[in-house]
Amino acid sequence: VQLQASGGGLVQPGGSLRLSCAASGSSFSINTMGWFRQAPGQQREWVASIVRGGSTNYADSVKVRFTISRDNAKNTVYLQMNSLKPEDTAVYYCTADRGYHYGYYSAMSYWGKGTQVTVSS
Repeated sequence: VQLQASGGGLVQPGGSLRLSCAASGSSFSINTMGWFRQAPGQQREWVASIVRGGSTNYADSVKVRFTISRDNAKNTVYLQMNSLKPEDTAVYYCTADRGYHYGYYSAMSYWGKGTQVTVSS
């Protein structure tokens, strides 16, 4: 399974961005998709996840501001990020796994290369 993320960029505080991540290869068996992020000098942090049936979970730091969704037909997961803050600046990584994981799960099997999100005025 290969994951290709896109949609990162530079945005002002309070602005919005939407990240996309398309899965290819043996993606028919992917049941959980999600996002992690890593800021400079920080540990990787779980952001959100969604399982095939649509159940979603979020880190407290992004709850209400971020929305994760997926299009099963396109094997694509999205992360709509609103009310962005400078502390959201990080490289965002798309992840996927064949298991069902509700919430934080560190051992996701597949990882994309990451897309940079910078929130700055």
